[in-house]
Amino acid sequence: MRKHLVIALVAVCALGVGCGRSGSGTAAPQGTAGPQGTAEGGRSAKELVPESVRAAGVLRVATAEGYPPMEMYKPGTQELTGVDPDLAVAIGERLGLRTTVTNASFDGLLPGLQGGRWDLVMSSMSDTEQRRKVVDFVDYFNAGGSVLVKKGNPEGIKSLADLCGRKVVLAKGSSNLDIGQRQNDKCAAKMEILQSADAPTGLLTIDSGRTVATIVDSPVAYMYAKETGKYEVLPEQYDAGPWGIAVGKRNAGLRDAVAKALQEMVGDGSYRAILDKYGTGPNAVAKVTINAGAP
Repeated sequence: MRKHLVIALVAVCALGVGCGRSGSGTAAPQGTAGPQGTAEGGRSAKELVPESVRAAGVLRVATAEGYPPMEMYKPGTQELTGVDPDLAVAIGERLGLRTTVTNASFDGLLPGLQGGRWDLVMSSMSDTEQRRKVVDFVDYFNAGGSVLVKKGNPEGIKSLADLCGRKVVLAKGSSNLDIGQRQNDKCAAKMEILQSADAPTGLLTIDSGRTVATIVDSPVAYMYAKETGKYEVLPEQYDAGPWGIAVGKRNAGLRDAVAKALQEMVGDGSYRAILDKYGTGPNAVAKVTINAGAP
């Protein structure tokens, strides 16, 4: 999901879709990060960092660029910015680590995490039951999918059900593709679903008239509509729920340190300041949770 946001930005948009994304092998408990900090005797996030990560001195984070305002390049550069890269750097600072943020294709993020190429994945990734089979999530953001149509809504689409029998485009590998496919199962007249590499590529098919709508994560949808003036966002959100920072199942120690760091940032206002910088303050969480997505 993403291209054609601002022309200067589109020129550098590339791979990936935001969906729209452990010292023991046990799964993380569901719930808030606060009790974990208490169990550690009130230790700070920095004190919770596993020794192996502390010794390396680097927090390796991967994201999939091209999903403004969450993950993007600064115009005319290859410097990653946005909600997720900025939060990643702030978390690293809180943990006493230098942060590197690597761009990768969205569908390669979790395999790379499992393969040890990076420590965390931060890429607008929904905390889903399927993904929790292979990773743990530190939940830090709340959002759902919104239907995005051409400005003026010439097709008169009012809800997800109105996509039945129409040509739509959805980003492959995204939670919004799942939303569309589940709706299609209910449709008497089936949708014709095109799958795009990312949201901006999908929007090009709306521009050309090949499709009439897409589903994009709500904060991103509103940014596309505002920045381009070419689209309209339907008000309802679908599958609203937590987005999480993915951490390997065997890396519970780092997971808990990240959760504590974020909760500290929630407490001192620095977390909300980063979200507000990109207009996503309404998507903030009051408490950081672990594996709290829908079953």
